[in-house]
Amino acid sequence: MTQQSAPEVQPFGTLKLFPIGLSHDTRAYSCQRLNRLLANTQILYSLYKKCHWTVRGATFFQLHQLFDKHAAEQLALVDALAERIQSLGGVAVGDPRHAAELTSVPRPPDGTEQVPAMLSRLMRAHESILVESRDAAARAAEMGDDGTNDLLVSQLVRTGEAQVWFLAEHLVDTPLVHV
Repeated sequence: MTQQSAPEVQPFGTLKLFPIGLSHDTRAYSCQRLNRLLANTQILYSLYKKCHWTVRGATFFQLHQLFDKHAAEQLALVDALAERIQSLGGVAVGDPRHAAELTSVPRPPDGTEQVPAMLSRLMRAHESILVESRDAAARAAEMGDDGTNDLLVSQLVRTGEAQVWFLAEHLVDTPLVHV
């Protein structure tokens, strides 16, 4: 009984027919865009965890906590994106190896980076996701997919902008101690 296998119930890239008042084309488009954002958000979550584990220096404690907080917020977005895809009748990217194939977020070095490089890498990933989120939200609105538009604007964009603000403030040229 523990060695069972079976064919896929629904292949990736296909849609189940749900009576939600959106056309097949609209749902397919939204699922495709959302899966790309889901893959990028999964990678951003992983980047935050990597930074959380490897941060060093005078601001270690503050950044260690900040990175973990941001990672938790990104993980909540992963769940929201995946559930939206499923509610549209699609199949959400659920395997990190699949997410790595779909992401546009560049891979970090395997080792540890200096804090400014970590912060810059995280902000570039956020900017990429924000640009794509805004574009997908506008297109979803044009197609009448208010649920996808709302998710992207009220959750991805707002969370991403706030997280970038917190990261960017760590890069200002303010000494830790005034002499």
